[in-house]
Amino acid sequence: MTNILITEFMNEESVKTLKKNFNVKYDKNLFQNEKKIKEEISNFEAIIVRNKTQLQKTVLDEALKLKFVGRLGVGLDNIDKEYCDKKNIHIQIASGINADSVAEYVIGSSLHLIKNITLFNYETKKGMWPRSSFNSRELKEKIFGLIGFGAIGKKVCKIVQSFGAKVITYDPYIDKKLENEFNLKFMPFDDVISNSDIISIHVPLNNETKNLINTNAFKKMSKKPILINTSRGSIVNEDDLINAYKNKVISGFALDVFENEPIEEKFYSKIDDTFNCIITPHISGVTEESNKKISEFITNKLINFFN
Repeated sequence: MTNILITEFMNEESVKTLKKNFNVKYDKNLFQNEKKIKEEISNFEAIIVRNKTQLQKTVLDEALKLKFVGRLGVGLDNIDKEYCDKKNIHIQIASGINADSVAEYVIGSSLHLIKNITLFNYETKKGMWPRSSFNSRELKEKIFGLIGFGAIGKKVCKIVQSFGAKVITYDPYIDKKLENEFNLKFMPFDDVISNSDIISIHVPLNNETKNLINTNAFKKMSKKPILINTSRGSIVNEDDLINAYKNKVISGFALDVFENEPIEEKFYSKIDDTFNCIITPHISGVTEESNKKISEFITNKLINFFN
């Protein structure tokens, strides 16, 4: 019988389904022990991971039987795709399945930050009454800039337009005919970041996007926007972000992803309760509903692959 290794958390019902069809080893914390993965991976024909399990060449060289990698998500920066292709290992991602969850996070963060709820909440809990201490604004008629217009960007676009916001987008790989379908405007990168009241990032991490949002980009943000990143941490230069906020170049930020995860003290120690910001541990795409849907999707793909 085919052997399946699961190294990160997965919906329990999907694990039960897999166990009916395969020999399954499920250890949701195994990603923390790369040495043990290297020792055991030679026994498995398939592995299911999220974004923490590192499937690089040194590990894949030990994967003598491996034929299938199930990725409970979309990013592949923890998987050596080129080497998998050389070894004829199929990689199955779950594209777009958690888009609702991420889009809701983006909208929630936008509302939270544009109204300065973080700061109102902090001061009110201290016994103050800061009704006039901060400006509170509405999404209506604001310019919402999307960097990337894939499944998540499209979801965000539709929702934010229901608030009366106008959407502009940078994505050089998308057909401009979508402008009419989604009632938005495609623009060059510099124009999007200079004209937006809120900027939300929805691109993969690669050589083109690493440090995409850096000091040079912040200098072009003329409207003191809110910045939201739910993609990958290294797309935003974290030192430059803090400097931009302290220098009032941006008015707030929400980060669900970081250059190093778990988040390191050298970054979070720079943030205090007076910051109009939200920082969360890479959970924008993880809800009960999205976990169930993604787990079921990968389970079905894996069953079909081996049957």
